[in-house]
Amino acid sequence: METSYFRKGFGLRSVITPQLTADYHSRIVDLIRERDYRLVVGGVTFVLAREFGFCYGVDRAVEYAYETRQKFPDRRLFLVGEIIHNPHVNTKLEAMGIQFLRTGPEGRFDFSEITADDVVVIPAFGVTMEDFTALRAIGCALVDTTCGSVLNVWKRVERYARDGFTAIIHGKYWHEETKATASQVTKYEGGKYLIVLDMDEARRVMDFIEHGGDAQALTDQFRLATSPGFDFSTDLERVGLANQTTMLAGESLAIAEEFRQTMLRRFGKEAEADHVRTFDTICSATQERQDALVQLLEEPLDRLIVIGGYNSSNTNHLAALARRRGVTTLHVEDAACIDPDAGSVRHRDPETGGEEVLGPGWLTGASLIGVTAGASTPNNKIGEAIERICATADLPLAASL
Repeated sequence: METSYFRKGFGLRSVITPQLTADYHSRIVDLIRERDYRLVVGGVTFVLAREFGFCYGVDRAVEYAYETRQKFPDRRLFLVGEIIHNPHVNTKLEAMGIQFLRTGPEGRFDFSEITADDVVVIPAFGVTMEDFTALRAIGCALVDTTCGSVLNVWKRVERYARDGFTAIIHGKYWHEETKATASQVTKYEGGKYLIVLDMDEARRVMDFIEHGGDAQALTDQFRLATSPGFDFSTDLERVGLANQTTMLAGESLAIAEEFRQTMLRRFGKEAEADHVRTFDTICSATQERQDALVQLLEEPLDRLIVIGGYNSSNTNHLAALARRRGVTTLHVEDAACIDPDAGSVRHRDPETGGEEVLGPGWLTGASLIGVTAGASTPNNKIGEAIERICATADLPLAASL
């Protein structure tokens, strides 16, 4: 029987490397690394975070997608959603003939046009158990690029469900990764999950655990973030903590600890093992990029440029982290958001989520500019952003390289 499920690549890395280099490499970024992550251009110094851009999981997913196109040149290729949250990368894949499957109004994928002769790529975020089962039933070839860090979280919530614990997931209920993670509890009859977005939502749940209250109000509030039939009155006696891998690490750890303390007050220290389990499931790459940004923010930056998709969770958290520390932060989705001809920059406010445009003068007085990028941002877009900033400020970049 022909193999129809692939997770380990096709051994074509040497074949696709030249194309990957052409699509995503940046000479400027390489030079900045060689110069201890600093580049002086005229009267402006650029300081690059020491961890930024593509992580191992993203590298693997993108490479695997390129290998898949090479391995199956004559077959229809589909991708469930986006491979990662970066518009430049996804546009490249579309140009290679990979068709993107999108969710409908109800948030579900339609696999009706997929046949057993097709090849379907599962993105780095993974897919829900329902979608995976549906695709396996079709009999198409599946190329699974799900990140290993995500798989580790899945194992954790599976174990919670197996042992009768409700999985409390710190994440965004609408995010592909969190949907896939939450669905893992369905492997066990009676598996339960509850998704909390932030500390405020978590504390509402914890207050109910400790003091009781209006269960129906919570049911209404979390109707899109709970497993079917979730009962706040009975399903919070045993809880296990997990998180979307790209959330702010500090907040995830704080939520887990506050839940632990809540359960101790409710049931007593001697019953801790029977009522609460907490584990740090933030991926190392997310943690490293957040730590590197904190280190970068020790510099007296005049501006911080964060580069990455507006729908990228880890990129948004980098921007929000910097903004909360009082640094003038501009989150640009792509280098093209910086327009040297108009002297303007289009960016997204990390707090409100709204897009804004700053006109000529947005760089006035900036002599120290920090640069970082989310885990799904390729190096060439980082390099292009620096080029465009220099062009906007009329800085002699070529002479500095």
